[in-house]
Amino acid sequence: MNLWKRILKGAAMAVSILIILIISSNLWVILSTRSNVLNDQQQLKAGGVALVLGTSHRMISGVPNPFFENRIATAANLYNNKKVVHFILSGDNRTRYYNEPLEMKKALMKLGVPASAITLDNAGLRTLDSIVRCKEVFGQSNIIIITQPFHSYRALFISNFYHMNAVALVAQEPTQDISLQIYFREYLARTKAILDLYILRTEPRHLGDKEPLGL
Repeated sequence: MNLWKRILKGAAMAVSILIILIISSNLWVILSTRSNVLNDQQQLKAGGVALVLGTSHRMISGVPNPFFENRIATAANLYNNKKVVHFILSGDNRTRYYNEPLEMKKALMKLGVPASAITLDNAGLRTLDSIVRCKEVFGQSNIIIITQPFHSYRALFISNFYHMNAVALVAQEPTQDISLQIYFREYLARTKAILDLYILRTEPRHLGDKEPLGL
């Protein structure tokens, strides 16, 4: 076997291992959490605390982001039905011109949620950061996570690792065509979550002082 054949064989084996790793990781994340992914808010007790995971309020093209809008609509509906009494809005606040938590707060207030029922987490740079900070900074281990179904599995997987009592009340997936890149990225993110939790022991980039909600 010449050198090129050995290289091609090694590359093919590496690709096969990677594919198996991604598939098995996704199966683990989804199968271990799907029982806590809820579609009906009637399954929730009244008076909960919800963690709304951030995303940009606009798409790259400048049009409103349906992922953002559906999460906000779900959150406001839970508040109006007294299923949630307080929100932690967690997302990226990388510059003065990009602030996911603030945009979520403004959107929720337009739908009737008072500022007193909202806490901003401006250091939710990643899902892992948002989940860990929810417990360690804001003192909340019993939470309702609000995001889309594809994202909810990973958020719950991280919550389970940190021994949190979490469920996800999922927001509607966008009805219009959305780039497959978003979903493909999530398949890879689930694999990375396992590496972060079990191999790399990744910590939040900014943990900071405790800020208990006092609820």
